[in-house]
Amino acid sequence: MYKIKTFITENGNHSITIVKECGIRIMYIPTDLANTDYQEYLAWLAEGNEPLPPDPEPTPEPLTAQQKLEAAGLTVEELKGLLGL
Repeated sequence: MYKIKTFITENGNHSITIVKECGIRIMYIPTDLANTDYQEYLAWLAEGNEPLPPDPEPTPEPLTAQQKLEAAGLTVEELKGLLGL
């Protein structure tokens, strides 16, 4: 069974990887034409098969007001000063 997995790389881009589940072993197959596992996958696709879709990305928990301030590098007092409160 093949499945598509998406990963976010260090620079924030999405990377798509083909995953083959072989019993308890999982193989991550690079999309490289020289790779025999990738060639096997392409032949499997040519037979009319389709991989399972990627899992949906989890919805992140919404940030609290305090977390938003911290992410912006502000304190409550600094925000009040900026707003003239």
